[in-house]
Amino acid sequence: MAKEKKEPPKPSKAWMDTYGDMITLMLCFFVMLYDPSETDAIQMAALTAAIQGDPTAGGQSLATGRLSDLGNTISNLPALEKGRSLGLSEKRAVSLFAPDIHTNKITITSDERGLVITLASDSFFKKGSAELNIEETRETLQNLALFFNSDELLKDSDGNIRKFRIEGHTDPYEYQGNYLSNWELSTARAINVLHYLSNFGADESRFSVAGYADNQPKFSDETEEGQAYNRRVDIIILDEGHF
Repeated sequence: MAKEKKEPPKPSKAWMDTYGDMITLMLCFFVMLYDPSETDAIQMAALTAAIQGDPTAGGQSLATGRLSDLGNTISNLPALEKGRSLGLSEKRAVSLFAPDIHTNKITITSDERGLVITLASDSFFKKGSAELNIEETRETLQNLALFFNSDELLKDSDGNIRKFRIEGHTDPYEYQGNYLSNWELSTARAINVLHYLSNFGADESRFSVAGYADNQPKFSDETEEGQAYNRRVDIIILDEGHF
């Protein structure tokens, strides 16, 4: 009579308890190392807006991510250090202008030029006009003047005095006859913003102005919404190499 074959014993899963404990301890360790003060506030705000599906804040705030440059990390370390010199300014701007960012009156982004504070034209000007709606924007302009007089903006990482540039923009159809063209309209907007910042205490000697008419759109001009976003004034804290 043949003997019945015994089934091999099932492998023990006791190791999973030890493994789970180790993973939990590692997670606790990295949580303890995490310092929220080192978080890039501008990128976190952009990421949040993108996840929530906000086409204005997310679309205008997201820039090339750090992960895309991991392959060139070592060769780009000097440039990365220079970019970090505006980190404190970014965080302060996001905090100071939080109500204006929430209402889409202001957006804060960064690009190769530096930190860009964008004033939504429809909140500050009537269409086809360069006259500031001062009654509704006075507090924002006062905060901007205060911001541009802050100590962390005085010098960059190399000890150079920082410079700022105010750029005016229009949509292609905004010219209504009050100005010779959109070139004059966009430039007049930049100049008027500078005048009010100066009146509220900003040092105008650190600013330059430029008008780009409708030649640098951020969105398609085929829709009224795109035109509204393209009507804007950008105030740029110039990074090294863009003075």
